[in-house]
Amino acid sequence: MSLRRQGGHYLAIGGLQYLVDWGVTVWLSHMGMLIEPANITGRVSGALLGYWLNGKFTFAGEDTAMGRVQFQRFALMWLCTTAISTFSMGAVDDVLGLKWAWLAKPVVEVALGLVGFLVSRHWIYRR
Repeated sequence: MSLRRQGGHYLAIGGLQYLVDWGVTVWLSHMGMLIEPANITGRVSGALLGYWLNGKFTFAGEDTAMGRVQFQRFALMWLCTTAISTFSMGAVDDVLGLKWAWLAKPVVEVALGLVGFLVSRHWIYRR
């Protein structure tokens, strides 16, 4: 599958995934939850959707799979990117406040999404 096609699918699915993630994070933190657990909850909700959609559409091919090994790889990447995201959200909240953390989240997630695309394409969904 071409890089252009994969990139387009990843971007579209990532947009949907991000809206779910961001919406849950903002809603929970607005309701009084600390930004760190709200961010983790948002990322879980978006990640499950993204893993399934990207495995079925973005990276589907003869040399790819969606099984236990691929989910373990995805979980490892997700844990690392979630740690970076959550630390970043907490740091922005501590220094600039909650509303700035909400605004910073898209920047952090786009950077992590670029890394996620490369890792997904070359490692996660490979047999």
